[in-house]
Amino acid sequence: MGCDGGTIPKRHELVKGPKKVEKVDKNAELAAKWKYCALSQEKLKHPIVSCDLGRLYNKDAIIEYLLDKSADRPNTEAVAHIHGIKDIKELNLTDNPEWEGERRNAKGDRYEDIHCGMFICPVVGLEMNGKHRFCYLQTCGCVFSDRALKEVKTEICHKCGDPFKDEDVVVLNGTKEEVEKLKEKMEEKRAKAKTKKSKKKKAAETVSTPSESKGVAGSSGSSSSSNGTKSSTSSAPKRSIQAMEEKSEAFKSLFTTHSSAKRTKEQTSNWVTHTPYHF
Repeated sequence: MGCDGGTIPKRHELVKGPKKVEKVDKNAELAAKWKYCALSQEKLKHPIVSCDLGRLYNKDAIIEYLLDKSADRPNTEAVAHIHGIKDIKELNLTDNPEWEGERRNAKGDRYEDIHCGMFICPVVGLEMNGKHRFCYLQTCGCVFSDRALKEVKTEICHKCGDPFKDEDVVVLNGTKEEVEKLKEKMEEKRAKAKTKKSKKKKAAETVSTPSESKGVAGSSGSSSSSNGTKSSTSSAPKRSIQAMEEKSEAFKSLFTTHSSAKRTKEQTSNWVTHTPYHF
């Protein structure tokens, strides 16, 4: 059997075989992680923040999410663990002098390096483009490459000089295993914070209870005296504002007991409203 033009179809044109597995472009995957916000999918711009899992976000996008969580936004699963501003850390990044950004030539008449990163390591000079491991310190937010932290071992930040520990180092855009470890570390940290708060509350309650008991014992006499003063004030006759001679006529006219506030039958309305002086 042939077609109108006398062509004979081949087997692969008639028989459908198994679908080929779609391969993810590694360059596109790296660019999505290291050049775009994990929540809004917009280009990263200062100020840039990160969470305890090492994901990169624009600070404006995180603030908008925290202010209105009911809005329908994509990629909300990436920020489900963020409950407040305390759960993120603003990063202290070092700009790459070779990164041109929007100023680069888009005419296509020269080679364009797609692996050029916006930021670099201030110690070693490696570009933060996904090919090298990068970390940030939870104490100060400074970002370094993993090679710099391993080669130059110190307990003081290379950039700002603040002290830090090994527990304060968080890997940026790590593997699945590293993200799981960071998640366990985050849960342990939050559990410790909850226990500390509960202990402080219990201590505050124990301190307040004896003082309250003393106050109750000493307040019995004061309560009787206060009751006596209340009874004396309640028994005192109430004076009418219109009868006070020291008050001016303008002040007295502000109240409904003044003669100017009274209405005649012609001025009063026939219906009932929320205000009796509506006419």
